[in-house]
Amino acid sequence: MAKVVFPDSFTAATGGVREIATHAENYRALTVELVARWPDLSELLERSAVAIDGQIYQDAFLEPLDADAEVFFMARIEGG
Repeated sequence: MAKVVFPDSFTAATGGVREIATHAENYRALTVELVARWPDLSELLERSAVAIDGQIYQDAFLEPLDADAEVFFMARIEGG
């Protein structure tokens, strides 16, 4: 199962650092699963970057998730 990690203070809905297991096969499916669990994450997820197994993506919607992937959310970096 892929592991999803929210950092401290990411959102009150997730209660700080929280690890959850998921069977999502790609990042888009994962976001649907997370919003179903915590509806107020929807807007925040749209403004977030994500690291999947250490590779940082600003837009990762179609990225596949391996069975043992680690997904870590972080603030999106705007500008260059």
